[in-house]
Amino acid sequence: MKITLIILGVIAFAVILLCIFAPTDFKLERDITINKPRNIVFAEIKLLKNHSKWNAWLKKDPSAKMEYKGTDGTVGFISSWESENQELGIGEQEIITITEGERLEMQLRFKKPMEGKLASYIITESLGENQTKVTVGMYDKMPIPMNAIHLIVNVCFEIQKKMTDNMDAGLNDLKVILEK
Repeated sequence: MKITLIILGVIAFAVILLCIFAPTDFKLERDITINKPRNIVFAEIKLLKNHSKWNAWLKKDPSAKMEYKGTDGTVGFISSWESENQELGIGEQEIITITEGERLEMQLRFKKPMEGKLASYIITESLGENQTKVTVGMYDKMPIPMNAIHLIVNVCFEIQKKMTDNMDAGLNDLKVILEK
């Protein structure tokens, strides 16, 4: 009994330490250089309906049910999806802010397989007349104890690696489409 209490105490202490020291900020960012002018690149990424051609998550289920509300490429436009594929699930993304030719900010809202929200963005930066750096990213703040849970899940299941792999795949597909 005494050993069990000691083990439980050590586990509780470890969880408390994780909650205190695990980061509460979550941010992933990937980029690629595309050999096209910035205005052409931004015109492609600004329209959420175009994302199904290059977004790695949306490509996981080409038969996913897609719905759109509003005018694509404008603040307030919502693209929603519904899929049997658990990697895609059910959710939506909404355009929150557009800095024309530079930045697109969206909010991702997941409904299934688990509820959650993430802020995401796509930034274009001109590297020359016919070269554009495209950066995609997502971020969130996690309250305690979610920060510790996120850390444990990420270590056990390599969630961040899977996410960055999908981000890289999407950027590579975007590059291929635009450089045709």
